[in-house]
Amino acid sequence: MSRFGLVCVLAATVSCNRSSPPPAPGFEQLTDDFTFGTLAISPVTATQTGYHEHDGAQLDETLDDYSAAGIDAQRRFYESIQKRLGQINPDSLDNEQKTDVQIMNYNLGLAMLEFDTIQSYKHNPTVYVELIGNALYTPFVLEYAPLERRFQHITLRLEKVPTLIAQAEANLLDAPEVWNRVAREENNGNIDLIDKTLRQAAPDSQKEVYGSAADKAIAALKDFNGYLEGTLSSRTSDWRLGRDRYALKFRYALGTDKTPEQLLAEAEADLQTTRAEMARLAAPKTVKQALDEIASHHATPDTYVAAAKKELEQATAFVRAKALLTLPGRSNLQVIDTPEFMRGVYGVGGFNAAPALQPELGAFYWITPIPKTWPRDRVESKLREYNNYGLSELTIHEAMPGHYVQFEYANAVQPRSRRLIRNVFGNTPYIEGWGVYAQQMMSEEGYLDRSGGLQLTMLKQMLRVLANTIIDVRLQTMGMSDQQALDLMINDAYQETEEAAAKLQRAQLSSCQLPTYFAGVKGWLQTRGHYRQAKGSAFSLHDFHERALKEGSVPMRELDKLLQ
Repeated sequence: MSRFGLVCVLAATVSCNRSSPPPAPGFEQLTDDFTFGTLAISPVTATQTGYHEHDGAQLDETLDDYSAAGIDAQRRFYESIQKRLGQINPDSLDNEQKTDVQIMNYNLGLAMLEFDTIQSYKHNPTVYVELIGNALYTPFVLEYAPLERRFQHITLRLEKVPTLIAQAEANLLDAPEVWNRVAREENNGNIDLIDKTLRQAAPDSQKEVYGSAADKAIAALKDFNGYLEGTLSSRTSDWRLGRDRYALKFRYALGTDKTPEQLLAEAEADLQTTRAEMARLAAPKTVKQALDEIASHHATPDTYVAAAKKELEQATAFVRAKALLTLPGRSNLQVIDTPEFMRGVYGVGGFNAAPALQPELGAFYWITPIPKTWPRDRVESKLREYNNYGLSELTIHEAMPGHYVQFEYANAVQPRSRRLIRNVFGNTPYIEGWGVYAQQMMSEEGYLDRSGGLQLTMLKQMLRVLANTIIDVRLQTMGMSDQQALDLMINDAYQETEEAAAKLQRAQLSSCQLPTYFAGVKGWLQTRGHYRQAKGSAFSLHDFHERALKEGSVPMRELDKLLQ
């Protein structure tokens, strides 16, 4: 999974009519107003993006506002942007500008669907828990200012946690039990972050003021866990969107006119052809026998993160040797443990890009460590799934030449207004599709000496991509049971039990994200095919990658047009 993205439901904290950067004429001004206005109404996301001040307001010192007035202000802001977009003559725009309009329209549609219909802030407590975690963790790890200044920001945000918790309790009407349970687990991670990690790291000059704010925030978070376990757990609801709401969200989230049923049919057909190809490669063994042999070679819980770092070095050397693209000039990638408050969704790992406005700061490849409290069979299941080849595939997808390289290119897009619109509101199939495409492309180019084990593992990863689509559509809209989803992942896609269980939870926590991998890789392969056909003998894989990545995260059908 890619980096933690912009939350759909944000609330206004400051005036959003103008952005503080110098005015730009015409269309560029509109994109700036949309981007900076949206960041201003989510100070937590603004910090992640490297945007620290808006119209004189210090964004790093505050939290998103989930009061009724704040939510209404955000709705009015988006409606004003929609009105301005509707007044633009499409014939006055070039192809790049038309693409930016598409990105804005999809994101505005998604936001208004959230306000009018889905309303996660009324049903999903993880919205608040993960917001708090990111609000505190980002200024801790991103060195955008001296440590003392960043801890002032952390402390000021801590002082606002009780107010946010009060807003959460006022807003939440009910919650699916899985959302409630994961919120409590992640909330415990927040408490540990505040009480241990941050308290220990606070500068001596600020320990007293930090400690006072931390104690009050921890008390509020513990009370929130009591509210979740007591009051909210008695008001359960279904996590499924249903056919109509899912279809609307699918269109906006994927940036496509293809229906969920069409993508589902393609995924189910490809599942069978991929299984057949795996059987051919595994012969004379069965696929399961071959995969069991591959799974037996893996790291230990103590060497798991170190093994990921070694895989990163190996993949980087291969990309450079094969000149698959020009590698980023910055050395800003760090491999770190996944933050505890994000492990409900990022059960394996993920990527958090460098801020679009401060790309010189850190980019993070997250690896979720194996808990020491897990029983032996659960640990073994996780390590078998992320065996030596499995860890290679994860590293390719998340870091090299996957999301890390992709976002480094995205952070160089010009002009700045285009860089931000395509970074902050980037198309998820483009992003996740590139990660999957990178895995397939590395195998095609001979990574690890064209190892049969790697090729089988890559095809197993493709089965996972296909299963992602199938279970998301069928769970959300067609009444698929939990057991049917597990059976599909374990029996048809050869996943380990631990991996399948984690993916089922992720499917219950999110919607319309899991299909983006399949939709995206199909788009990337189709675009490469068109580009190859147009270039003929002059086709270069290096040039294709660079041209496509220099566009930033645009909808896949728009990428195809822009490269023609």
